Amino acid sequence: MLKTLSARVLIALILGLGVGAWLRAAGSPDVIAAANVVESLGELWLNALRMTVVPLIFAILVTGIASIADAASTGRLAVRALTLFTVLIFAAAIYATFAVEGLLALWPIDRAAADAFIAGVSAPDLATLKPPGLGDWIKGLAPSNPIKAAAEDAILPLVVFAVFFGFAATRLEAGLREPLVNFFRAVGETMIVIVHWVLLAGPIGVFALSLGVGLRAGIGAAGVLAQYVAIVSLVTIGVILIAYVLAVVLARVPLPKFLRAMAPVTAVAFSTQSSLASLPAMFEASRGALGIPARITDLVLPLAVAVFRFTSPVANLAVAYVILHLYGIEPTVAQMITAIVVSFAVSVAAVGLPGQVSFIVSMAPICVALGAPLEILGILIAVEVAPDIFRTIGNVTGDVMATAAVHRRSAADTLPPA
Repeated sequence: MLKTLSARVLIALILGLGVGAWLRAAGSPDVIAAANVVESLGELWLNALRMTVVPLIFAILVTGIASIADAASTGRLAVRALTLFTVLIFAAAIYATFAVEGLLALWPIDRAAADAFIAGVSAPDLATLKPPGLGDWIKGLAPSNPIKAAAEDAILPLVVFAVFFGFAATRLEAGLREPLVNFFRAVGETMIVIVHWVLLAGPIGVFALSLGVGLRAGIGAAGVLAQYVAIVSLVTIGVILIAYVLAVVLARVPLPKFLRAMAPVTAVAFSTQSSLASLPAMFEASRGALGIPARITDLVLPLAVAVFRFTSPVANLAVAYVILHLYGIEPTVAQMITAIVVSFAVSVAAVGLPGQVSFIVSMAPICVALGAPLEILGILIAVEVAPDIFRTIGNVTGDVMATAAVHRRSAADTLPPA
């Protein structure tokens, strides 16, 4: 259903841009006024998506931490895998920060086209997005009032509180912990149901939003969107290539061998755009072509699918940095560090969510951390179809690479001393 919905949303985007550009050329004041009323429906749709973000982020962080703690308690192999996942995700986030900035330096977004594009979005007052100083940033890491932080979309303090809350919950006795975790799991699932309902109206919402963009930016908006898709896709392809390099360096798997093993997995990932649906192919590639024992694959691969998305911080940060460039906003070093930390948290928390749901859940807190406006996400979700293909391919490549790396390290530990 989501794939069909993605196609309808993309068609709605194209229609909205086209109709808006046509109305712009016609120049009738009455028709333009009516189009502005239609545009408000898009803003209503976007607000409906945004209202689920705070409770969903808190709920899935708490349940995600509980699942990681449960996995870590299963033994040394799980702890080793989780440690590797953590290092790889942070490394990927740092790569994304440099890669996007470097790519945009080589291929900058045309300022006039960007101004025309964002003029079609309900733009906030950029003066209100002034970043805090270093002292204020440090002081604000722990929220004095978590409820106030949630109300003000202060995502990093909320994430910090959720992390402490989640780990503290794992210290409770089972009779208290399980009902608490189940409660937040239910809250998260409820929010996902709401997001699914809102996404059903996605074609209407995206049409209304893109109508306003086309009305103010004309057909030139398509060029900005094409550059956005290209940049996010190129940066994500870059981390896929890094995964192949890591397979050779960390796992000591010859490149031709790893390429042959990944060929059927990549085909499944491309066609399904689902890491979970690709899991049987990953098992087959790991056990057969790579010769990894079942005792390794049976633990590490499901754990990787559950809590590890190698491309998530890369693509999410790429989206956020492109948004910043569109608005001409320069993030501070503190904001970039915050965004890396938040991207790690949401990459773990949002695993298993459908692509469009994951896009909103992941992008909103990262954008808030960087001071990037959220209004544009309603447009960008319509063109997420292409980057999502590379996200999935990168995720499954990272899963198999990490499994091979854990196997190599485990085998090295069992070798007798020389």
